[in-house]
Amino acid sequence: MFEQYNFSAADRFCRYVQFDTQSDPQATTFPSTEKQKDLSRLLVEELLLMGISDAHLDEYGYVYATIPATTDRPAPVICFCAHVDTAPDCSGKNVKPILHSNYNGEDIILPDDRSQVLRMADHYYLKNCLGKDIITASGTTLLGSDDKAGVAEIMDLAQFLMSHPQVEHGPIKILFTPDEEVGRGVNHVDLKKLGADFGYTLDGGDPGMLEDENFSADGVTVTIHGVSAHPGAANGKMINALKLAGEVLDSLPRDMSPETTSGKQGFIHPVHVEGIAEKCTIDFIIRDFITEKLAEKEALLKSIVDSVVAAYPAARYEFHVHEQYRNMKEVLVKHPQIVDYALEAIRRSGLTPIPGSIRGGTDGSRLSFMGLPCPNLFAGQQAIHSKQEYICVQDMNKAVETLVHLVQIAAENR
Repeated sequence: MFEQYNFSAADRFCRYVQFDTQSDPQATTFPSTEKQKDLSRLLVEELLLMGISDAHLDEYGYVYATIPATTDRPAPVICFCAHVDTAPDCSGKNVKPILHSNYNGEDIILPDDRSQVLRMADHYYLKNCLGKDIITASGTTLLGSDDKAGVAEIMDLAQFLMSHPQVEHGPIKILFTPDEEVGRGVNHVDLKKLGADFGYTLDGGDPGMLEDENFSADGVTVTIHGVSAHPGAANGKMINALKLAGEVLDSLPRDMSPETTSGKQGFIHPVHVEGIAEKCTIDFIIRDFITEKLAEKEALLKSIVDSVVAAYPAARYEFHVHEQYRNMKEVLVKHPQIVDYALEAIRRSGLTPIPGSIRGGTDGSRLSFMGLPCPNLFAGQQAIHSKQEYICVQDMNKAVETLVHLVQIAAENR
């Protein structure tokens, strides 16, 4: 079925990454940056050219489209989802994708910053790329495979299905979202308009990976109120909120941070500090795979803040918790066939399934709790959010192949 097909995912990817779609965690608009829509408009144009007549971009920056069914038999409506934005962690402006054909295992020196070197000793997955083709950036930006790889693969799936009507499948919904990297990716998704029974995000790493659980997540904002005074007359009067914040940060448990945890271990992580002597705010993210343990970590954090501030009677603090997302396993365990379809599709593609969990969140976790069960499939991303990010072309093609098998399997098992 694929022998004569010219996969387009890599070519599409190299075009898409040249759009600066970085999202902004400090913005109050939606999407957080208007430039994300530039890529989304192109995606709509390309979908329309394929013959997908309902493709459109809505006011919030979402792309919706439908690949019509090719079977008269009842079949589930499947959604494939990816996000167009890139992370604020590393520049996404003026990305220059570079194709390294037939990788031979030698160090890859990125030309625009020769201190950026991809070495097999540092990147475990490179050993799986020998003899294959790799795409990197040029050394001064991230590449953007998170998640333009997923976008490109879904677009290639659409091209394949529209040009191979003999492949039997039910209706396929396409959803491209903005602002996933800042935690707002599905804030305005219209699930009624989408009309899918279940979905899959394409936002993962190694070929064969299928992730059906993720962190549960809360955010905590701690605001410390000190006492301001002129520094020349501050003796016995000033309580510097910045210094109290420093004491709080220094009191955090060392074994409960991202840099000291792995696997299913959760953490307490300060992500932003802002203030002056009179008032200082610390933003934290709290993570754990067991939702109930979030409250335990929040109680521990509150006790630390309380202990620090209690030593300064004139000071006070505010402690606010807000829910961010929850472990999609709580939903997906009720729909085992969704995971089973994906596992079988991975096998039919000649890969070994790698069930796993995400030490983070995806649009799929929130979609699952909104009523669209949605595990996460591999897209081939490696070393994401960094200047040494890379992706293997053959892995992208395997992702497309897996999606084609998946839609067939779902139609077979209705």
